[in-house]
Amino acid sequence: MRVTMPSIISIVNQKGGVGKTTTAVNLSASIAAAEKKCLLVDCDPQGNATTSLGVSPSELNPSLYDLLVGKSSSEEAIIDTPMPSLKLIGANPNLFGAEVELFDTSNKEYLLKNILTNFRENFEYIFIDCPPSLGFLTLNALTASNFLIVPLQCEYLAMEGLAQLLNTIRLVKKGLNPTLEMIGIIFTMFDMRNNLSHQVVEEVTRNFRDYIFKTIIPRNVSLSEASSYGKPCMLYDIRSKGTQSYLELAKELIRKGGKKGDKA
Repeated sequence: MRVTMPSIISIVNQKGGVGKTTTAVNLSASIAAAEKKCLLVDCDPQGNATTSLGVSPSELNPSLYDLLVGKSSSEEAIIDTPMPSLKLIGANPNLFGAEVELFDTSNKEYLLKNILTNFRENFEYIFIDCPPSLGFLTLNALTASNFLIVPLQCEYLAMEGLAQLLNTIRLVKKGLNPTLEMIGIIFTMFDMRNNLSHQVVEEVTRNFRDYIFKTIIPRNVSLSEASSYGKPCMLYDIRSKGTQSYLELAKELIRKGGKKGDKA
């Protein structure tokens, strides 16, 4: 798959606790480590991606909320992270109120797309960490994106919501963003000792063979610990299995996504 850059990629799954934010933070950091200019947009009012990059959501001014409701310009909201090539637009609980405030706004599903249009010359990759729901904010993210990635926890219950998510993607393609493509499904929290983990990988691969990343993210304590220190895992423990897995995933994504200047 060869695309025109920047690639705007939503990390999406309506189920919580599947490694979505961990993937958004560590994949974007791994891409940035390859000296690609990256922007991570925290589209979750909980602000976990923001916290995971060492920024306090309560101290954000402005945040993504301010951009969506028109209280701030795009450039003001971009902040530095511990990695020079990775920038952040952070989120805080104010974002919970955005849908209510924008209820009567026409074409409100395109607000994030219009905001990100301003950055097309500044970044090679823009990642969006979506909230664990299929509501207003996720629809904005999918409408703004060229591509999406689905982190899937290696547990049986995590598979149940996959059909609902794929149906939502089809509806978005039909009504809001016909060019949206799914790059692939990433297996997360894989436990080599757990037979169920292997069964989930086998079943999903059998049904979605063309959309499976080869890299599998293991269950790894360093990934959780790094977030509590406000760092991507590579800045916390470069040798950990979690770090090495996301570096491999970044290489795989770069191979799939082409280089800046490639034509679709």
